[in-house]
Parts: sequence; C-alpha cells; structure tokens
Amino acid sequence: MSDADIGVGGTLVWYYYICLRQVWLISHQITPDADDGNLILGRFIGETSYNREKKELAIGSSKMDVYHFNNGEMVVGEVKKSSKYNQSARMQLAFYLKELHKRGIQARGELRFPQEKKKEEVILDEDTLAEIERVERDILRLVYLQQPPPPVKNRFCKKCAYSEFCWS
Repeated sequence: MSDADIGVGGTLVWYYYICLRQVWLISHQITPDADDGNLILGRFIGETSYNREKKELAIGSSKMDVYHFNNGEMVVGEVKKSSKYNQSARMQLAFYLKELHKRGIQARGELRFPQEKKKEEVILDEDTLAEIERVERDILRLVYLQQPPPPVKNRFCKKCAYSEFCWS
C-alpha cells in the first residue's frame, strides 16, 4: 500500500473510536457483512431522513450526509441511527469541519438522530482540532500495520458487522 492509496476519511475517524481493528479492516478494503441488519437500518435512515436537504456532499475522501445554508452559513449534518455512538459521531463530524476549513469553507455541524428526534451542534475548536490531528496520525500508523490489531471485546462487538470475522 503506497501513501497515494491512503486517505484518512470520516468513516475511519468514526471507527477509530469504536474499534481499532475495524479501522485496519476497512482501510484494507475488507468489507463488513453487507446483510448486517444494523448496516441496512443505518443506510435506510440516512436515505429516508431529511429529504428537503441536499444529500451527500463529497470533500476529499469524505462524504457528509446532508448540508444546507442557513442565513448564508453552511451547515453540514451527519445522520446517525442512535446517539449511542456519540463520541464517534462528534469526531467524524469534526473531521468533516476540519476538511472544509482546510479548503477555506467555514461551516458548523449538526449531529442528527432522527429516531430520537435529537440534534446536536458540533463546532471545530482548538482542542477538537488537536484531537482530530492526533487521531489522523494514529489512523495512518494503524493502516500501515502488516496485520490487523488483535480483536478486543468491547460494548460495540455485539452489533458489529465484523463480529463473525473477529470471533469465529
């Protein structure tokens, strides 16, 4: 794998906070079980929620779920099925805000949980930016490993689309 092949994207940032092994698997194009019910539900919620807004803004190696302009201010949104993964979702959205900022676009973020009827604002501040930059470096370190990190059981394993891969 060459440096040209590697781009840290929002998805890798999301999984970094859930499972380091998933970061490695995804970055090496080892796909999760496509028939996993949680993945299917997540896609369905993303496709059927917030239909009045523009969908999928692609910047670099990242895709933001929804975006709109509010009084001239750009607002990008990340749609999640549950706030259970709040830290992962916040950092994924902060990564998107960093990518926009890097390109001279000021934006604010909103995490959206349509099933919970909740929204949460995300702003890129100095501390969050420093955390994102640290995470990006660690993701690159993980990606260059010859083998995936060993599986480590955590509270997210039960509903993971890689569960069979890790624990069979």
